[in-house]
Amino acid sequence: MTTTETATIRVALVDDQQLVRAGFAMVIGSQPDMDVVVEAGDGAQALRLLGSHPVDVVLMDVRMPAMDGLAATAELTGAPGPAGVAPKVIILTTFDLDEYVLQAIKAGASGFLLKDAPPEEMLAAIRTVHRGDAVIAPSSTRRLIEHLADVLPDEQRTPPAVLESLTDREREVLVLMARGRSNTEIAGELFVAEATVKTHVGRVLAKLGARDRVQAVVVAYETGLVTPGS
Repeated sequence: MTTTETATIRVALVDDQQLVRAGFAMVIGSQPDMDVVVEAGDGAQALRLLGSHPVDVVLMDVRMPAMDGLAATAELTGAPGPAGVAPKVIILTTFDLDEYVLQAIKAGASGFLLKDAPPEEMLAAIRTVHRGDAVIAPSSTRRLIEHLADVLPDEQRTPPAVLESLTDREREVLVLMARGRSNTEIAGELFVAEATVKTHVGRVLAKLGARDRVQAVVVAYETGLVTPGS
């Protein structure tokens, strides 16, 4: 078994509202497979603490004093943490942040969580992002990406030419990833082995220069390969 399958998920909460952190900490602390190991009130404090505390998943607010969540996410995901691996970041947001949310994905965020999301959705998001190769979750992540696909200015979009290096099968896999399918579900739809799907996903990420599935899905929407509601 891997560490991901057996170890407690170490979570950091980064939000300038203490009541928000307290509420999240209470819910996360009630889970046998999770532990809140770091709390910070802004991005700068988070970077200082996370420099010496290994963390698996960070819940990161966007708008904070001193250093906002976008800048902190870029620094966190751009360099390995104390354990040699950069933590995964889930952005805490509201639905109307528009281009700021997309900037967070491009900075390395692996997902989103609406601040008023139910507790079970938050817990599912943490576990999903920690697994790394699972479905994009929670459902708000896909809704936000579709929303951004509508409001993003043309000059900020990824040009369709980046898809030219993908094979037809890799495009099929990317479309299914964008529709929220897991590797198992993609394998079933394409009538191939799950190991084959994992290989295709890895090649798609490499060719697109994407850190994870979320970034690859953003490219799928930006280039028009997938359209909102399709």
